[in-house]
Amino acid sequence: MSELSPFRYFKTSPEIIRLAVMLYVRFPLSLRNVEDLLHERGIDVSHETERYWWNRFGPVFASEIRRKRVQQLRAYSRWQWHLDEVFVKINGEQHYLWRAIDQEGEVLESYVTKRRDKRAALKFLKKAMKRYGQPELVVTDRLRSYGAAMREIGNAEKQATARYLNNRIENSHLPFRRRERAMSRFRRMRSLQKYVAVHASVFNHFNHERSLSNRNQFKLNRTVALTEWRGLCAG
Repeated sequence: MSELSPFRYFKTSPEIIRLAVMLYVRFPLSLRNVEDLLHERGIDVSHETERYWWNRFGPVFASEIRRKRVQQLRAYSRWQWHLDEVFVKINGEQHYLWRAIDQEGEVLESYVTKRRDKRAALKFLKKAMKRYGQPELVVTDRLRSYGAAMREIGNAEKQATARYLNNRIENSHLPFRRRERAMSRFRRMRSLQKYVAVHASVFNHFNHERSLSNRNQFKLNRTVALTEWRGLCAG
């Protein structure tokens, strides 16, 4: 028995819904910006409808992308993780967004907490390792919470904290920071957690390291990514 389409109760075509969600998540645009861009293409949709689409289909698309990529990532023989935390204001209160990427810049996990202690670091590490398995090396800053959490897990010998070694993840924060400014910050922990999970999957899907490939290969990879996106939840 085939699965029911998630678009079955919507009058708008799946192609338009995918386009609206992609524009909002992939680029630092507001919902009203997306409304204007769609209007230029002859598509009359309000920003509140786009908000509903994003909340309804964003996690569905992200889940399908993530499910296809997890097995590929687990096959890495020499897997190196980079961990870092970002300071995020939610209603004027400081929170922490823990992020993990691999040596290729693939975003593995994002987790929002109110504290930056051993308990939060341990929960973040366990969540990432449950999904992706054990890395060969974990690069972190000198925050003591990482060391305490990794000692409890039993892989403290895999931690590296050398200066400049974690620059890759420092640079990977930039797309999130641009998105944060476009949204004028976040209002709730739950909405932030939901958004960063979807944003990570979409970023991974369209990130092709333009500087590491020639123009023809980059165009081919970009076309493949767009084709796969248009086929999400197609049946």
